[in-house]
Amino acid sequence: MATIALQAIPELSRIQCDERPQQELIHLITSHSLRFRRIALAHLGNLDDAEDAVQDALLSALTHVGQFRGRAKMSTWLTSIVINSARMKIRQRARVQLALDETNGQDCTLGEMISDKRPGPEEIYRNQELRETLAHAISRLSPTLSRTFQLRDVHGLSIRETASLLGVPPGTVKARLARARAKLKERIGKRKRKGLR
Repeated sequence: MATIALQAIPELSRIQCDERPQQELIHLITSHSLRFRRIALAHLGNLDDAEDAVQDALLSALTHVGQFRGRAKMSTWLTSIVINSARMKIRQRARVQLALDETNGQDCTLGEMISDKRPGPEEIYRNQELRETLAHAISRLSPTLSRTFQLRDVHGLSIRETASLLGVPPGTVKARLARARAKLKERIGKRKRKGLR
C-alpha cells in the first residue's frame, strides 16, 4: 500500500527539502505502512477510511517533511500525523448527518429503507460455535505453536514483529505458522466430520 501511495504522488520529486529526512521518511513509510494502517483502523473501525487516512497522512508528511524538527523520532512524528488524519476522518463523519425521519418525497422514511446489518440468531450461533471450535483447537497446540499462531494470526503482528517478540528468526516463525495452521485445519476438519455424523 505504501509503495502505491508513493507512486501516486507526482509531487514527490518536486518537494524541496533536505535529502536525508526525505529518505528516512520514505524508508519509514515502506517499512511501517501496515502498522500505520492498523493504527488508523483502530481509530476508525473501517478499512477504507483507515487506508484513506493513512494515504492523507503520508501525503501530508511527504509534503511537510521539511518542517520535521527532530525533537522526536521520525516514526513518532509520522505516527502522530496518522492519528491526526484518522481523527479528521472521524470529524468529517460527524458532520454528515441524515435525518432518518425525513421522507425525501418517497412513501417511506430513510430509516425504513436502511436494512438491519446486525447478525441473525443463526449467524450468531455459527460464529460462537466457530470461535469455540477454534479456541479448542488452539488449546491443543503446543505452547510454542499456539503463541506463534496467536501473535501472527490473532493479534495481526507481522512476521518480523512476531519473530522479534519470540526471539527467533523470521523463517522459524513461518515454519511454526505453517505447522500450526496445518494442525488446526486437521483438528477442525475432524471435529466437523464428527459433528456431521
